[in-house]
Amino acid sequence: MQAIILCGIQASGKSTFYKEHFFNSHVRISMDLLRTRNRERLFLESCFRTQMRFVVDNTNPTAAERQKYIETAKAARYEVVGYYFHSDTKDAISRNSQRSGRFLVPEKGIYSTSKRMQKPTMAEGFDVLYYVALKPDGTYSMQLMEE
Repeated sequence: MQAIILCGIQASGKSTFYKEHFFNSHVRISMDLLRTRNRERLFLESCFRTQMRFVVDNTNPTAAERQKYIETAKAARYEVVGYYFHSDTKDAISRNSQRSGRFLVPEKGIYSTSKRMQKPTMAEGFDVLYYVALKPDGTYSMQLMEE
């Protein structure tokens, strides 16, 4: 089974990437949808119990925040794959400005997440780790990160 952890500031392309690459194969675990940590925990427990593949689609800016997912997935014998979405803050704010309603993130939230963002490393426990960048044409460039 596979657990995928997306990491990146808001409006860096994570949710779109999920929809394009994993919508038909992995359950999406996202605080944008679930709204509470309790619901998130219940969804994760259900995935582990039923051996469903899943994607954690949150900003996951720090190693400590990613660690809870990595540890529980490893304990359940999941392969843990990370995708780090690098994005310039200015570009993310520009993309965010095209959103509306509850999907529009306050600019200070993007700046705050950007300041806290720690580039993930294999040492955190990932089995595979990718560096992803959203290109101006809306496609992605992706390369394997190695230490």
